[in-house]
This record gives sequence, structure tokens and C-alpha cells, in this order.
Amino acid sequence: MQKMLEEDRERHRRAAEVQQQPPVQQQPPVQQQPEQKEQPAPKIQEQKEAPKAKKSNKLYPNSALFKEWGENLSEDDQKEAQALFEKYGYNVFLSDRLPLDRVLPDTRDPRCAKKSYPKDLPSLAVVLIYLDEALSVIKRALRSIIDRTPKDILKEIIMVDDNSSNENLKGDLDAYVKMLEEQNPTLRIIRVRHNEQQGLAYARASGWRAATADVVAILDAHIEVHEMWAEPILTQIKSDRTVVASPVFDRVNFDDLKVIQYLPAAHAFDWALWCMYEGFAPEYYKLNDSSLPGKSPSVMGILVADRKFLGEIGVLDEGMKVYGGENVELGIRVWTCGGSIEVVPCSKIAHIERYHKPYLPDLSPAMKRNALRVAEIWMDEYKHNINLAWNLPFKNHGIDIGDITERKKLRERLNCKPFKWYLDNVYPKLDPWDNLLAYGGVSLALPIAYYYTVVVMCISVPDTYSLFQGKELRNRQTKRCLEIKQGTLLIQECSGQRWQIQNIIKPF
Repeated sequence: MQKMLEEDRERHRRAAEVQQQPPVQQQPPVQQQPEQKEQPAPKIQEQKEAPKAKKSNKLYPNSALFKEWGENLSEDDQKEAQALFEKYGYNVFLSDRLPLDRVLPDTRDPRCAKKSYPKDLPSLAVVLIYLDEALSVIKRALRSIIDRTPKDILKEIIMVDDNSSNENLKGDLDAYVKMLEEQNPTLRIIRVRHNEQQGLAYARASGWRAATADVVAILDAHIEVHEMWAEPILTQIKSDRTVVASPVFDRVNFDDLKVIQYLPAAHAFDWALWCMYEGFAPEYYKLNDSSLPGKSPSVMGILVADRKFLGEIGVLDEGMKVYGGENVELGIRVWTCGGSIEVVPCSKIAHIERYHKPYLPDLSPAMKRNALRVAEIWMDEYKHNINLAWNLPFKNHGIDIGDITERKKLRERLNCKPFKWYLDNVYPKLDPWDNLLAYGGVSLALPIAYYYTVVVMCISVPDTYSLFQGKELRNRQTKRCLEIKQGTLLIQECSGQRWQIQNIIKPF
């Protein structure tokens, strides 16, 4: 144990020597905060025995890792850094050389620092899920949670390993966890290991099952929590056990690991179920206080909830595979089945934004499959909008979405509201796409038997036009047609061009 403590101290000493720039970018806050003196950027130390570092060639000029970082690295260090980047999707070379307890900038609204919170907050279980995460990143997550969560609140940390293959996530991580347990005898650290990869939803549910605290926070392992992250979010849940809450994520750059301030925003999605940020409802901004919680249609994945309430509404859909859509499913279910979702601005977490996800280079197949599953269970007459977004036929799309019997029974048992209620009352910004007539590829057959294909997502044709499959697209009033001439879409005298649309929603 003593050796580990010495290694941590040595890590502090080496940090300034290896970084090209400071590990954390002090972002200017939205409103005036106490003045912080910005330190000059330390340069990588040039070792006397290795002057070639000064003259080293840039081995990977096209690598995203070296766009803004690593100017003076030796060629050997470049090779190591690039190999680790390809394996993990973020800068593990730098992470391994940063302090585990590095200081994060206070990016909260200044009003957050003036708030006070109840003394009798519920106990907290923190779930960290990971698959072949970098060891130093997991250590830093653990260190930040233990150091920045009040000891009388933090009851347990549950570490869920979704069948990692990295050897250092076994013995080395075990030794580090044992040291933390010795330093924090009142804290339970529970290890859950899957024998096969189960995916995000199942891993998060595994962590929930292992928890015993009043409230469970389900986090990624590539995070660092800010000071006072727990108190604001626990206060919201204490006042209403049906609130599922999310902190605000600051971005940690994948290359230089600097912290970039993100402002509070609602967590939203499109019809393909890709996540995105949107503004809160107009009523929120009328309050002119960005330290207040705001209602959100969904969660990005990280969430904090009353443990028993989360169980009552079905935790997460463990029929989801690998990645994607499970957070949207949770958002729809919470809102329609008796709860609500809030983003809590005074709770901040720094989250590494990967450049790529090594365990799944192409997310589309899993996202598509999971989106269809969400649609079939929850979206009623709007479920075909998922097909539209992914350009799939309404029937016989050929994708196995798994058994949804139990999830449909859950919806019925909870007496959940229809999806139209969700669109009208929770997420009115999501266009219902109820005026579309056709979607998919559009083929144009010319009289000379030459075929020209235009790939589109969907087609909305004004009432003044008529189109019949395999016929011209003609304006009823002018009798002119929509045609293609030399690669340009034009309205002109009809020449006999005929249109074939891949998928027809309704005749027009």
C-alpha cells in the first residue's frame, strides 16, 4: 500500500514534465466568479540524454490525437500515445501521467456556491460501468468520487465490469481498490463482473441490483465528479422520489484532457434516437436563473434516481443490445409512467468525450435495432417514424428486436400515458412527421432508359402536386413537372420523366 501512495506522489511530480499544456482549461464562466490566476503553460521537459525529442518528426500528421497536442513528444512516445489512443479512443498516454486527484475548474453558475442543502440527505450508491477502460481513468473516477462526496452520504461504490479483457483491470485494479477500502473503512466497494459482454443497459441494471443505498447514481467510468456534485441532485430526489435527475456534463477533451465548460441544457433526441442537446422550455428562461433545475425529455445515459422508484418503473430495458437507445427508452418511460426528468445545473460531472468507441467502431447496427425496439414498445402510431429515420420499410424490416412481451406488460401494468401525450406535453419540439407521404430512395427513369437515383430521407409533396408511382410529378395548376436536367432539379415542361419512390406511406 505504501508503494502505491509513493507512486501517486511520483505521478504528481511527473505531470508537469509530460504535459504540453495544463491538464485543465480554466474556462471563463458565464457570470463573474472569483478571480483565478492562470498559470503559464508548462512545456514538455527536454531530457539531456534524449535531445532527439526536440527534433522528432511528426509520425502521425493525420491523427486526431496530435492536432492540438503532443508537439514535442519523442518518436517513441508518439508511437505509444497513438497506440493507446487507437485502443481506447482518448489520450491514455497523458492520463497515465496526470494526478489522480487533479483539480477541476468550478464551472457552475456562481449562485450554486451560495446554496445550502439539507443535512439529512439520502444515502448514495455510485455505480461505475466499464468495458476495457484505461486503468488510470478508472482510478481517477474512483478518487474523485471518494474525495468529493461527503462520507456520511456515500454508502457504496459498485464497479460493474462488462467482461473486460485488459489484464490490468484485474490484479492492478484489485490492489488499488483494496487500498481505497483500507483508507475508507466505512465505504463498501462492490465488484460485479460479467462472464460475457452484456451491453450498457444490462450493466447499469447489474449495478442497480447490487446497490442498497437510498439513491443510486449510474455513471460511466470515464468521468470525474466536481466538488458539491452530490448534494444538489440528492436534494431534488429527496423532495420528489419520482424525479430522475442528471448532472450537467462538462466535456473532457479526448486529446489534451482539458475540461471544457458546458452550459445547462435539456437532453433530447431525434427519430433515429441519436442524442443531442436542446434548450429548456421557454418558461425556464423567464426565471433568469441558470442555477435552477430544468425539465428534460430524456437523459444522456448518466442518471441519478431513487433506487426503489427506479425498480418500480422497470430500471432499464435489459433487452437492449450493446449501446444506444436505452436512455431514450428510460426517458419516455419515466415521463409517461408517473415520473419526470430534470437536469440539475449545480451538479457537475466532467466526462471524457471519446473520439471513437473501440468496443463498437460502427454504432449504427446496434442503434437501429434498439430504436426499433423502443418504437414497438412505446411509440404507438408514431413507431414508423423510426423506420423513416433509418430508411427501413414499415413491414418486414428483417431486424430482430428481441422479445418485448414483458416490457409491454410493464407498460400496461404501470398504466402509462400514450406516446402522443409525451409529444404534446413533454417533447413538443420533436416534429411528429405526420405530413410525410413517402421516404427512401427516389429513382428517375428517363425515356432513353437511363436511371438517375436521388437518395433522400423523406419527401413532403405540396397539395398542388400529384404523384403516382412510376409516373411524373406534376403540378396540378401549371401542369409543369419536377424533373432533373443535367443533374439539377427543375420545374419545367413535362418530358416524360417517371419517378419511383422506395417507400410509400400513403397514396398521393
